[in-house]
Amino acid sequence: MRGADRGHQLSDAGLLLITVALVVAVWQGVWVAALAVAVGLLMRQRALVLLLCVVAALIGTWVGARAWEQAAPRNLGEYTGWVEIVADPAPYGAGLRVTVEVDNERFDAWLYGGARRKLADRQSGQFVWVQGRRTEVGTNSRRAQIRHVVGRFEAQVVGDVIEGSPLARANNRVRSRLRSVAESTMTADDAPLFTGLVIGDDARQPSWLIDDFRASGLSHLTAVSGQNVAFVLAAALPLLRRLRPWWRWAATVGLIVWFMALTRFEPSVLRAGVMAVLAATAYVRGQQVQPVRILSLAVQGLVVVDPLLVWSVGFWLSVGATLGVCAAGPWLAPRLPGPDWLRLPVAVTLGAQLGVALPSALVFGRLPIVSLPANLAAVPAAGFVMLYGLPAGLLASLLPPALQSVVMLPAMLGTRWVSTVAQVAAAVEPSPTWGALWWSAGVSCLLVWWWRGRSRVAASDVPI
Repeated sequence: MRGADRGHQLSDAGLLLITVALVVAVWQGVWVAALAVAVGLLMRQRALVLLLCVVAALIGTWVGARAWEQAAPRNLGEYTGWVEIVADPAPYGAGLRVTVEVDNERFDAWLYGGARRKLADRQSGQFVWVQGRRTEVGTNSRRAQIRHVVGRFEAQVVGDVIEGSPLARANNRVRSRLRSVAESTMTADDAPLFTGLVIGDDARQPSWLIDDFRASGLSHLTAVSGQNVAFVLAAALPLLRRLRPWWRWAATVGLIVWFMALTRFEPSVLRAGVMAVLAATAYVRGQQVQPVRILSLAVQGLVVVDPLLVWSVGFWLSVGATLGVCAAGPWLAPRLPGPDWLRLPVAVTLGAQLGVALPSALVFGRLPIVSLPANLAAVPAAGFVMLYGLPAGLLASLLPPALQSVVMLPAMLGTRWVSTVAQVAAAVEPSPTWGALWWSAGVSCLLVWWWRGRSRVAASDVPI
C-alpha cells in the first residue's frame, strides 16, 4: 500500500498478530489477550498493536460466545408448511441428508425411500412443503452446529417443490447444466470430480475417490478457492477492461459475489471471494497491498461475521495454503536449487503444504509424503479444468450430444489425469508412521542444507 511504512499504519506483522488474537479468542476465550500482548512485546510491536490485540480478543470472545448461544434451537415441535433447502441434498449410504431452514433456523432431515428419491435431484434455494417434527440434534451436535444446524427435522410427509429466488434459479440452472453435461460425456467417477473442480459440487463423489484425494494431499482441489475465483476473473477480463475504473470495480465485485453464490458460499470460497473484493478495491484506489495483509483483513471480517468458521476445517486449509503461498513461497523460491522454471512451482507447492501441515495433521492425522509430487503433477491439469470447464460446460449444454463430447474432451482428459494422479499417489503413500519418518528426514536434510549455506555465506564475509 502506498505509504505503508508511515507511522500511523499497522505493519503486516502487527495486523497478522491482531488477526491471530481475534481468531484464538473466539476459540479459547478472553485470556488470549494477555498472550497476544506478550507475543507483541517479544515482536517489539507498537503500543497501538498491543491495544488492538486486546480489543480483538474481547471482540472474539463476545462474538464466539454469542455464536454458540445462537446455535441452540429456539423452536421445536410439530411443523407443517414450506421450508427452504439451504444446502444441496447429499447422499449418505441409503439415506439423503437435506438441510432445510424453518423460521430462520436450520435443521437436518434424513430421508429414505420415496422421500429420498423425490428430493435427490433438488438443489439449494428451492422450497418444499413438508409435515414433520423438529427435534434436537442429538449425537454429533457440534459438527452440525458448525454448519449452523440447530436440530433435526423428522419428515413425515414431503410434498410439492417450488423454485426459489431469481438468483437461486439462475445458479441452479448453471449447476444443473454442468452436472448434466459432465454425466453425459464422462464416466460415473469423473463427472462428480469435474463438477467438484469447477464449482465445488463434490457431493456425489464416490467414497474411494475422496479417500484417494485425502491420502494424496489433493483434497483441496475440489474445494473452490482463490484459483477458481482468479480463473473466473481472468475469463471475464477482456470485458472488464472496457469499463471505466469504478464501473469495472462494481462489475468485478458483482461477478465475485455471483460466483460465491454459485459455489454455495463454501468457507474456502468465502475467504477467496472476500480477498478478491479487497484486492479489487485497493486496485481501483491506486493502492498496492501485500497478500498477507489482505488475507488478515479478510479473516478478521469473516470471523466477526461468522465466528463458527473458526471450527471449519475447509476454511483453515484454505487460509493456511494461502498464507503458505504468500509468505513461505516467495522466501523459498530463491533459496531452492534447480532451474527457475522448476523452483517457482516447487516453492509455491512447498509453501502451500507448510501452510496446511498443522490443520491436516490435527484433523486427518497425517500429512501425505506424496503431496509435493502429486500437487506438482495434478495442479496444472486441475487449473486448466477450472479455467476451461465452466465456459466449455455451459457451451456444450447448448449443443447436440455428438458435439458435447468434442467440446468437453479437453476437460475430460484433464479430469481423468487428476483422478489418475490421486489414485497412483494414494497407492504409493506409505503408512502414517513411515510418512512421519520420511518427513523428519526431509526436514532434517533441508535444515542441514540451509545451515551449510549460512555457514558458507558467513565464511565469505570474514576479512582476509
